[in-house]
Amino acid sequence: MTGWLERIKQGLSRTAAPLVSGIGGLLTKRRLDKDTLQDIEDLLIMADVGTKTAAAMTAELAKDKFDKETTDEEVRAFFADRIARKLEPFAKPLAVDPDKKPFVILMVGVNGAGKTTTIGKMARQMKEKGLKISFAAADTFRAAAVEQLKVWGERTGCPVVSKPTGADAAGLVFDALAAAKKNGDDVLFIDTAGRLQNKSELMEELQKIVRIIKKQIPDAPHACLQVLDATVGQNAHSQVKLFSQAVPVTGLILTKLDGTAKGGVAVALADEFKLPLHLIGVGEQITDLHPFKARDYAASLMGLPVKEDE
Repeated sequence: MTGWLERIKQGLSRTAAPLVSGIGGLLTKRRLDKDTLQDIEDLLIMADVGTKTAAAMTAELAKDKFDKETTDEEVRAFFADRIARKLEPFAKPLAVDPDKKPFVILMVGVNGAGKTTTIGKMARQMKEKGLKISFAAADTFRAAAVEQLKVWGERTGCPVVSKPTGADAAGLVFDALAAAKKNGDDVLFIDTAGRLQNKSELMEELQKIVRIIKKQIPDAPHACLQVLDATVGQNAHSQVKLFSQAVPVTGLILTKLDGTAKGGVAVALADEFKLPLHLIGVGEQITDLHPFKARDYAASLMGLPVKEDE
């Protein structure tokens, strides 16, 4: 566990650094007055926690500490506590129901968000728990996506159902579901296209995939997970809106938190969409994808020590 705590702290350091230095600089020079509060609110907005959340938390801080002597660490601890409380209802590990075989996980998101890599990492972790996994390479638009999923299939020992570039994605999903049922797979991951050049075509394709799934397994997909690249900041919001119009998104996975100074985006997303945040990624290693824990995240975001679970 200690290794993960170090990784999340390191991963969120690019977001935490300006908050730590900014709040520290403000509070060594003056009391918590109106101008200082405005500057602190601006720092939170720059970290992408969202304008509404930043304003609400700063107003709460003012109620508690206005015109009082306070330290930067007290202010950061105050924000870490409020962020953790806000996020805790959405910090839910993905639960695979053993009574649903195969448990169908539809993965959606724009190209480059990290869908295929996330599938590989999740599969590796599930296989370590003894689950039997298969993949459907339904991004038939990009040959590179299919090849990447095949590489992960070899690494993890998971069979991959694929077809040549340009093949019908829904037809491939039909075949993958039949194979998963026949083989007694516990989980089927379906990798999908994420090209935004033609949004209407993409959305129609995803809707068709969902219809095909439901014809074979009426209560599937059992999870529809949207993978988001944290480095895109506020664009993540428009992406969730877009994909939610086409498919029933049930939860989020946030990748590349180590590559951004806008790691506060998890707060804004929870505030707006009220969707579970199952996993976060803070690096390239398989162990860098981890169940989201609100208090670990909030402490790391504010540059505070992350405590071991008791």
